[in-house]
Amino acid sequence: MATINDVALKAGVSVTTVSRVLNNRGYISEATRRKVYECMDELGYRPNEIARSLLKKQSNLIGLILPSVSHPFFGELATHLEYYAHQYGFKLLLCNSLLDPNKEREYIDMMKRNRVDGIIMGSHTLEVGEYKHINRPVVTMDRRIGDNIPFVASDNYRGGELATKLLVGKGCKKIAHICGNLELNLLANQRSEAFKNVVNQSGTDHVMIQTDMNVFDQSQYERIIEELLQQHPDIDGVFATSDIIAAFVVQICRRLGKDVPRDVRVVGYDDVNAASWMFPSLSTIRQPIEAMSRLAIDLIQRQLDESEFDYHNILPVELIEREST
Repeated sequence: MATINDVALKAGVSVTTVSRVLNNRGYISEATRRKVYECMDELGYRPNEIARSLLKKQSNLIGLILPSVSHPFFGELATHLEYYAHQYGFKLLLCNSLLDPNKEREYIDMMKRNRVDGIIMGSHTLEVGEYKHINRPVVTMDRRIGDNIPFVASDNYRGGELATKLLVGKGCKKIAHICGNLELNLLANQRSEAFKNVVNQSGTDHVMIQTDMNVFDQSQYERIIEELLQQHPDIDGVFATSDIIAAFVVQICRRLGKDVPRDVRVVGYDDVNAASWMFPSLSTIRQPIEAMSRLAIDLIQRQLDESEFDYHNILPVELIEREST
């Protein structure tokens, strides 16, 4: 059976270099990394993962808790997180909380038992105090839960501002804003704050409507949107805080005989892949999902290395204008 010494000899590098490649530590050129992996494949060398984890006191696992991976935004987020976790030498343990605090608590306990190296929280149903006793590196997505826990978010306020100003600039006289439940303490609520500020400053007539507490329950969207458009037939602009909600708006407008964008202009949020496939294609606010994912993994690694890092990480957004406006 091949050993790490055999790999080092065949690759023409030191055992320390092979170890660094395996553990993704220190600077290693891409050519050297590729050579080491090629020699490992040729020799059939497979590192003992259990021994490595005991030696380093690391499992090379990162726990990821999301509300629902079936939601397009979180599905894309999980894809990018897995990619960058792999680049850093980690594997992901993925859990869907379905916004159930008991499930979320059980998953955190399971991750502790499995000695994960860190946890990325995309679901936030527990009280803030419970996150502070995880005793693992933690990164939260789109929620600030304390001064000692780093978070990653896009610039939600700027996104809401860009979306609302687009509709005002297009001449919309009455704009509806459909958002998640604002009782949830999420940074995404800043999109709604920006909406209110822009319409008030411009003197634009408006109406706001919130989803139920389970903001990812798509079965409620159709009812909420149909009631909104029937009660306010003069709405000519809609800013929805997700592309999924915006897609339902386009669909129900068509059912009610309203043309998008002639009668109603629609803006979504996230820029999931499906936003460009829709007809009409959806104007939206692009969150930098890939950059957010890379940063989240890097923040876990920096905490493990006891390196410096920023606790507040807000990335810029971009307005993507398509056919729906």
